[in-house]
Amino acid sequence: MSGDLKWNKIMGAGLGTAFAVLVLQQVSGAVYAPEEPEKMGYFIDVPEEAAAGGAEEVLPPDWGTLLPVADLAAGEAAFARCQACHTINAGGANGIGPALYGVVGRSVGAHPGFAFSEAMVAHRSVDPTWSLDALDQFINAPARYVDGTKMSFAGLRDTTARVNLIAYLRSQGSEGFAIPAPDPARQPGGETDGATPGTQDTVPVDPTVPGVVPEAADPNAPVVQPGNIAPPAADSATPPNS
Repeated sequence: MSGDLKWNKIMGAGLGTAFAVLVLQQVSGAVYAPEEPEKMGYFIDVPEEAAAGGAEEVLPPDWGTLLPVADLAAGEAAFARCQACHTINAGGANGIGPALYGVVGRSVGAHPGFAFSEAMVAHRSVDPTWSLDALDQFINAPARYVDGTKMSFAGLRDTTARVNLIAYLRSQGSEGFAIPAPDPARQPGGETDGATPGTQDTVPVDPTVPGVVPEAADPNAPVVQPGNIAPPAADSATPPNS
């Protein structure tokens, strides 16, 4: 009997301890309830971007300057990434995307046998035709320029690569699309390094050099003849030809 009583006391003490721990947990949880965050995660303080007014303006390409010297071979190489969805040959069939032969100057969202997205058809109110600027902006970021387009291409960010690609597209069935005149307000030519567009730096002219007369020289000033020029000294610092 004494042995059973001993084990009963031990078990009772264990149960009492467990009950006391459970009670303490419940009480402490009620007193010190943790605050749940509204959103899970950690806050990272990122400086806000500069105001839109301070952003650098990206000038459109100067087609009149760039297209005549564009690299058609590089443009054809760039088109390789488009061949999974488009054809470029004359009479080529539509694929995942419309055939692109003669695309420069074509009506936006209109090509026989191809079902364009509603977004592309609606974009016709912004760009009635695929002008050089419209193609440039669309190829740069298709989903951003035509929100809702079915075209999954992420875009071609490099301006030179886009110019070469558009020049190649123009050479495939759109040769009649006129190249505009050069416009220095576009790139390149938008930045003149402080010089006035269309001007060149002037180099001072030495009036003592034979045969060279400054444009602003005084017409009444005496002209220095070649025989009046003294020969260089023997110890001249002019380096010899090498």
